[in-house]
Amino acid sequence: MAKRWGLAVCATALVAASGSASAQERERSWRDFAGVTNTSFVEGNGDRAIQLSIDVPAPQRAVFDAFATSEGFASWAVPVAKVDLRIGGMIESNYNPAARMGERDNIKNEIVAYVPSRLIVLRNVQAPRTFVHPELFQKTVTIVEFAAIDPSHTRVTMTNSGYGPGPDFDKIYKLFEWGDAYSLAGLRRRFEQGPVDWTKGEPQLDAASAANRFKGGDK
Repeated sequence: MAKRWGLAVCATALVAASGSASAQERERSWRDFAGVTNTSFVEGNGDRAIQLSIDVPAPQRAVFDAFATSEGFASWAVPVAKVDLRIGGMIESNYNPAARMGERDNIKNEIVAYVPSRLIVLRNVQAPRTFVHPELFQKTVTIVEFAAIDPSHTRVTMTNSGYGPGPDFDKIYKLFEWGDAYSLAGLRRRFEQGPVDWTKGEPQLDAASAANRFKGGDK
């Protein structure tokens, strides 16, 4: 399957492939994505944090707006998105281009805090019903930082913290380590190649391929 676009703040669906294809899915890692730097760490209390970074060829404000506006988010992450940028606001989205706002299987991430052009903090409050271990993922927080390298380049750092001990946390840690790298690579590609045309089959299949990993947990 192609692996081009997607957002791993939360995703859903079932891997359609089986056999050797499923084995290939399981072998994927953050290293699949050129330009991604991994500085993940263990917190003082023993919890783990996924921390990945990438450099994006665009001004700081433009990259922030790709997260913080409905149009920006839909230009690279998912075909259906609504962003309500305020404390307590939501980023609501779905990988299915036929989805509508308010559906139960939409992804909803609460905006816990933000600083315009610099920072946005998210916590998942609704995952699709097929998502693996949503109750554990909802104990984590995702911090996205935007730092200007120069007027036309921005370093984006995504820190997903709060992963506790145990095999179930291990499973979603591995999924989101890959998924966050996938998202960062997709964000950079949006500014290298332009917005995604979600009416085309390839972007839809690529987004579904990314989303597929988050239902079975071992895909």
